[in-house]
Amino acid sequence: MAKAASVFTWQGKDRHGQARKGEISATSLSEAKNLLRRQGISANKVKRLAKPLFGGAQKIKPADISVISRQIATMLAAGVTLIQSLEMIAQGHANPSMRKLLGEITEEVKSGNPLSSALRKHPLYFDDLYCDLVYTGEQSGALETIYDRIATYKEKAEALKSKIKKAMFYPIAVLVVAFIVTTILLIFVVPQFEEIFSSFGAELPAFTVFVLGISRFVQDYGIFIAMGVAAAGFMFVRAHRRSQKLRDSVDRNILKIPVIGEILKKASIARFTRTLATTFAAGVPLIGALESAAGASGNAVYREAILYIRKEVAGGMPMHVAMRATQVFPDMVTQMIAIGEESGAVDEMLSKIATIYEAEVDDMVDGLTSLLEPMIMAVLGVVIGGLIVAMYLPIFEMGNVV
Repeated sequence: MAKAASVFTWQGKDRHGQARKGEISATSLSEAKNLLRRQGISANKVKRLAKPLFGGAQKIKPADISVISRQIATMLAAGVTLIQSLEMIAQGHANPSMRKLLGEITEEVKSGNPLSSALRKHPLYFDDLYCDLVYTGEQSGALETIYDRIATYKEKAEALKSKIKKAMFYPIAVLVVAFIVTTILLIFVVPQFEEIFSSFGAELPAFTVFVLGISRFVQDYGIFIAMGVAAAGFMFVRAHRRSQKLRDSVDRNILKIPVIGEILKKASIARFTRTLATTFAAGVPLIGALESAAGASGNAVYREAILYIRKEVAGGMPMHVAMRATQVFPDMVTQMIAIGEESGAVDEMLSKIATIYEAEVDDMVDGLTSLLEPMIMAVLGVVIGGLIVAMYLPIFEMGNVV
């Protein structure tokens, strides 16, 4: 069995005496030194790159793909060749997994394969939309321009995703912390007070009795409830991954949630119009562009609507008419598309719509956060404050009696 390769960092001088440093992949320290000698490098320091303390290799995130897309676009615009661009980005990247990925792509391109073909061998990181756009750029001889559009598209998509996560994460995080604190109080703190109250020999206030009852219930059945919730959550996640019907149902129902649903609707429209604008401007035929946009919409309701639009447009119907028939796009969107179709500037109009809705999502997320902060704090105050009052109420009453 072949030994796994490791990454080594090195410092030294090249054939011309120039100081150099970099990284090289090899199975051992001696092999790394031999490889460097063959490259004409006189290395004075070669060291194995330390692996992360926790876990293995770093994962490649969508944000990483967005960054390298912008780097490629910038280098191509500066006149750097594609192979040189890929090599330079790989050498300067801190993530070993990304270096490996870029190295494999570079080797494919060096061997004469188109970049789009090399990217298609890594569908986990480069989806069909990305590869189709690169292919279009290769065929038109405008890879530099296309890559700039790809980079802009990826950056906008990541920014939108970040906003959605922000809208979801904050309230969930606060509620989870509140739940943990409340559970700790009920299991560990309230029973201590119950022992004290038992020595009073007096009737306890109804509110205190109620809280003590909840505490006993949590102590007796809390573990079973937690196990049941965990099992239900696990089964739901598993079913969600396996069942397209369940995913579609979740997508439909989540749009009905107040405020959150509205944010997700606007986000789906922003994704759809941004994707369609990028692909259409790159020269992808409208039918193919709509298919790509359907997959990028991020919600089953909009995916089905866009596929319906694609079918109707293929049959000769104007896009704005088909969009209006789906009843999921606001009038403003369909009207702007109609103007774009009449003026022959559909891609520009789509881009403007995307910008408008991205800004609206941003504003709504900020507004939601501002709205939820005082509400969540109020709920926390009522719950935790209520527990404290319930525990001290008998003591206050005893003081009044005395």
